[in-house]
Amino acid sequence: MIKLYRFNLPVSMTINTKKTLFYNRCLCDIIYSYQFPGKRRVFMATVLLAVIFVAYIGLGIPDSLLGAAWPAIYGDLGLPVSYASYITACTYLGTITSSFMSGRVIKALGTARVTVLSTALTAFALLAFSFSGNIIFFCLIAIPLGLGAGSVDTALNNYVALNYKASSVNFLHCSYGVGVSISPYLMSLALSDTGDWRRGYRIMFIIQISIALLLLVTMPIWKKVKSSSQTEDEEAVVLSLRDALGLPGAKSGIGVLMGSCAIESLCLVWAGTFLAQTREMTAEMAARAVTVYFIGMTAGRFLSGLLSIKLSGKKVMVIGQCVTLAAILLIMFKLPMAATYAGLFMIGLGNGPLFPSMTHLIPKVFGKSVSQSMIGTLMGFSSISIFLTPFIFGQLAGRFGSWLFPYAALAMYAVMMISTAFFIRRPADK
Repeated sequence: MIKLYRFNLPVSMTINTKKTLFYNRCLCDIIYSYQFPGKRRVFMATVLLAVIFVAYIGLGIPDSLLGAAWPAIYGDLGLPVSYASYITACTYLGTITSSFMSGRVIKALGTARVTVLSTALTAFALLAFSFSGNIIFFCLIAIPLGLGAGSVDTALNNYVALNYKASSVNFLHCSYGVGVSISPYLMSLALSDTGDWRRGYRIMFIIQISIALLLLVTMPIWKKVKSSSQTEDEEAVVLSLRDALGLPGAKSGIGVLMGSCAIESLCLVWAGTFLAQTREMTAEMAARAVTVYFIGMTAGRFLSGLLSIKLSGKKVMVIGQCVTLAAILLIMFKLPMAATYAGLFMIGLGNGPLFPSMTHLIPKVFGKSVSQSMIGTLMGFSSISIFLTPFIFGQLAGRFGSWLFPYAALAMYAVMMISTAFFIRRPADK
């Protein structure tokens, strides 16, 4: 006879292995959480965080899908290669619009509904892509795809920043890295199997709509999770763009994120071309180098999640920025291939944690009541930076050459560091 873990209920059982005892304890933890409200809230908050991580994987799925599928799409439909930029522009148009409007939308519908509806919207946009037959239809469908992505991004970042620790925000953005990594892989499987890019989009639709259904089924959990900021949707103050920009520290915060996102988009779009033209790499080798950046970004966000348990968000930012500077200097010189790969990995490693670290600081620096509007504003300007930087650099590279890549990254780094110097002077709550 033994007493079940945490309960005075005598139960006759034979413990043959430690595994049996472990499962019994897990079961009792669940039962215990429902017997005592405080433990139940903790358990439900943990379940909800896992669901949010899954939703953020879904956010990353569309972002790298077009790039993987476009070589097959333009060949199949007889479109010019450059038309991909029009689709991307329409996507960012939707993302920027929804980011700036997210404060009002979230206040009206609540975080849970916005997350479900936005994920479903992106799912059906992916399905519509699979039926596209011309550039006009592609561009029209790209707008709701961007609208859904911008809303869910702001909603989830604000919710996790308000209700969880800094490490959770970093791990949240790790989930995004999973999404942007698996979608090109699955698309490549579809292309290698049948050569049909439409099938690849339909596979991603199934995954995305499954995530939307999971979010719909788990909506009651949002109501059960109680926290000190449980009424943040109702109490949120919606700021106009002018009012948001007028807050102390807003402009410097925008400068930090625009500089960081400029470096990221520069690496994603132009690193391959830079390596192919100036380092005499093959297209395949250059593509691998870009993949190395993704790996570094995901690893950086994971490691910063661990560091943020002991260090403040501002310290994590500064550490990452020091790593980023060393990495940019590393790729300026014609070093062996391994050093170039290491440089791109280190840029992702150092620059990747900055966005989630900034997100977690926003409620502390600007206040919880305006955090929805501020996160939406900062993400809107970040999307503008992501959209414009590759275009502007493309014009410069066309005139002077892609050798400018590390110097452009260094210029964006200078913008980020000058803005950081002003931003970190703002006090944050302990």
